[in-house]
Amino acid sequence: MRVKVLSRNPDDYVRETKLDLQRVPRNYDPALHPFEVAREYTRALNATKLERLFAKPFLSSLDGHRDGVNCMAKHPKSLSTVLSGACDGEVKIWNLTKRQCIRTIQAHEGFVRGMCARFCGTSFFTVGDDKTVKQWKMESPEYGEEEEPIHTILGKTVYTGIDHHWKEPVFATCGHQVDIWDEQRTSPKCSLTWGFDSISSVKFNPIETYLLGSCASDRNIVLYDMRKSTPLKKVILNMRTNALCWNPMEAFIFTAANEDYNLYTFDMRFLESPVMVHMDHVSAVLDVDYSPTGKEFVSASFDKSIRIFPVDKGHSREVYHTKRMQHVITVKWTSDNKYILCGSDEMNIRLWKANASEKLGVLAPREKAAMNYNQKLKEKFQFHPQIRRIAQHRHLPKSIYCQIKEQRIMREARRRKELNRRKHSKPGSVPFVSERKKHIVAVVK
Repeated sequence: MRVKVLSRNPDDYVRETKLDLQRVPRNYDPALHPFEVAREYTRALNATKLERLFAKPFLSSLDGHRDGVNCMAKHPKSLSTVLSGACDGEVKIWNLTKRQCIRTIQAHEGFVRGMCARFCGTSFFTVGDDKTVKQWKMESPEYGEEEEPIHTILGKTVYTGIDHHWKEPVFATCGHQVDIWDEQRTSPKCSLTWGFDSISSVKFNPIETYLLGSCASDRNIVLYDMRKSTPLKKVILNMRTNALCWNPMEAFIFTAANEDYNLYTFDMRFLESPVMVHMDHVSAVLDVDYSPTGKEFVSASFDKSIRIFPVDKGHSREVYHTKRMQHVITVKWTSDNKYILCGSDEMNIRLWKANASEKLGVLAPREKAAMNYNQKLKEKFQFHPQIRRIAQHRHLPKSIYCQIKEQRIMREARRRKELNRRKHSKPGSVPFVSERKKHIVAVVK
């Protein structure tokens, strides 16, 4: 025979101190809460309005360069250390917690074209217009010691980019061709080429570390396998790709930043059409970098703004800009997924929050619970017209706003022209081409 015993735990209803809030028992029976949805909707609306009100993403500007910032690199072991290279050959190492420069090196004559840190974080590499590849210590020199590179390699042509292998002492440079170097040798292990134009960017895959991709000025994106010492396949787009970045969570996915204002996310196994076309910029996209979660990426554009895109969405969730920011050349997402750094050609590096309305610092437990509750409410009611309108609204500079309007008119005119051509042509003679396949010229294997 079962006997149900009444059990009263004082912890459930007695306050620890008289300053604590009185605990109220709650009955979750929906019949007792007839206006619950209406109340929740009002709370969601207020939470969305407050989110837009507190959206202040800009944190600080790192000043000190005397020329435009051309490239940046993250420290693989330290969250607070970032490296930047400028158009006057100067390299600076920054401490993000203090928000100041801790070291300056006159690395090259002319532009610093590319830089990357070694996987262990003890040194970093730079390439410049003076046809050299230099390796530098990450630590500052001792008192009285000269500021000199560990190694210097003099090449035959200008190197335009560099990237280091994620696990081995191997790095790749690009310029006239892609060269794979061993750190101990002064000549490349192998040279990979497919086409005759200059290559602007090269990137190692962070998961399948023997794969690397490059983009060239003859509109190609070429994939290589380091073990085979030959190119694997290439895709030719309508316009030139400026940079590419691999997804750190999905081995086959990469995103390319293109001159035609779009970004293309590809699956390297199926290059016939991109997985997603990301359209929002109104000028050439110059750089792209993934968040460490692999769910979002940030892009830098010639239109003086940076945008944050979800990987599976065609439009950006956030756009950042300031009055003083000029053409954004390089962008990086920090390894703790909280901040974004961008370098522009008016000599500044800017630090932004990845989540515009996020509160920085220590949160009280009640504050954290309230934020989580509001977040769930916003997700629940995100498709209601009023909430959706407020959540999606962004103030844009007049130049970008006018260009978006103009492009919308042009896109509509093209669509109308195609419809008319199809209407007055023989049935089937004007095929339907999806947005994803419009921009691909050919795939060569």
